[in-house]
Amino acid sequence: MGKYFGTDGIRGVAFDTLTSDLAFRVGQAISHVYHPQEVVIGMDTRESSPMLAYSIANGLMANGIDVIFAGVVSTPMVAYYSKLKSMIGIMITASHNPFMDNGIKVFNKGYKTVEADEIKLEDFIDHGSVSYQPFGKLIMSQDIHDEYIKIYDGLNLRPSKLKIGYDSANGANYLIAKEIFNRVNTEATQISASPNGKNINLNCGSTHLEPIIELIRKKNLDIAFSFDGDGDRIILLDSRGRVYDGDLIIYMIAKYLKSKYLLNKDTIVLTKMSNPGILKALDDKGIKYVLTDVGDKYVFHELYTNGYTIGGESSGHVILTHLLHTGDGLLVALYLLKILEEKSSTLDELASGVSLYPLKLTNIKGINKEVLKKHTVIDKIKAIQDKLGSHALLLVRASGTENLIRVTISHKDSSLVEHLTHELVSFIQKEGENL
Repeated sequence: MGKYFGTDGIRGVAFDTLTSDLAFRVGQAISHVYHPQEVVIGMDTRESSPMLAYSIANGLMANGIDVIFAGVVSTPMVAYYSKLKSMIGIMITASHNPFMDNGIKVFNKGYKTVEADEIKLEDFIDHGSVSYQPFGKLIMSQDIHDEYIKIYDGLNLRPSKLKIGYDSANGANYLIAKEIFNRVNTEATQISASPNGKNINLNCGSTHLEPIIELIRKKNLDIAFSFDGDGDRIILLDSRGRVYDGDLIIYMIAKYLKSKYLLNKDTIVLTKMSNPGILKALDDKGIKYVLTDVGDKYVFHELYTNGYTIGGESSGHVILTHLLHTGDGLLVALYLLKILEEKSSTLDELASGVSLYPLKLTNIKGINKEVLKKHTVIDKIKAIQDKLGSHALLLVRASGTENLIRVTISHKDSSLVEHLTHELVSFIQKEGENL
């Protein structure tokens, strides 16, 4: 990772590391590296988002570049419009992080920046000379919304008789989600849709499922969806509050696509963090899979290099390439509702054939990530893998956005999962103390 760009754009604490000056220089850097005539900017609901959006816009307009300002929109909306219009797109968001954090995602014709461009941008941010030309225009536009809506026009959505609920995380999709869900059921219940600048992801959304589970109980819902702050993740829940993560959602949709001969090469893309029970079920259904490193950029690369139809991560990033080139929680939710109506099916039926293995994810906080390079730790991880054997999952990785190490273990024997997780986490913590 570079000085500013991490695994998913620029991230930091707003008004501290992410300042108006830095944002202005990002705008200047984009103008000098890409030389665009026009740029689209969208943002989530954090109190710092307008400051960053307008500061970047000023950096761009100072070089004569026109800025289309989309206001509060989801990340997928900006990415889609950027691709549709072959232009630079910028999204101000820190996704599922707390409100005090924020970030800058840059899209080049719909796709996230490549490392070579990020190096050039960072070099200008640190060393480039600020320049001024006749100012460009700031244009408030509904076109981003109008073009995005056309995706749903093409889905031929049917009215849904299900009792539906959804949690917008007080985030970027709270407006567009209501509009789209009203197309299939005007009585669908929305929660976490009153952003105040500080409550984005606060005890709600895809990382805090308690509110949506309570809504299911209170309203006797048949199905519910929970999104993250910028709208590119989705978690699905049924009438009992059972959670369907990204991998299970991909499994359900992949079965449908295969039955319709829409699953290219009968192959899907998952990550090495996928539950072994999912992989066994896919084998049983004759659906092949490719496992990438964790990170949507790796999934994305595999999907588009080989022309596969669907892929994603257990965290809820799901990409349906035949509909949209990027992950979009809202689109996935509506596609699932379309499948359920078309097949007159239930979630239980769609998920049939899967027996998930016990899985434990442990975050080791406040530890030097360099510990993972120690030979003793590398050898220990290999020894744990040997103890787990085949048809199991072991993944140890440093977070790209937070100061922690994630340890994930899955095996059909839950007691073995608990025992080996404790053994490995304790070992890593002890080794970390010696750095």
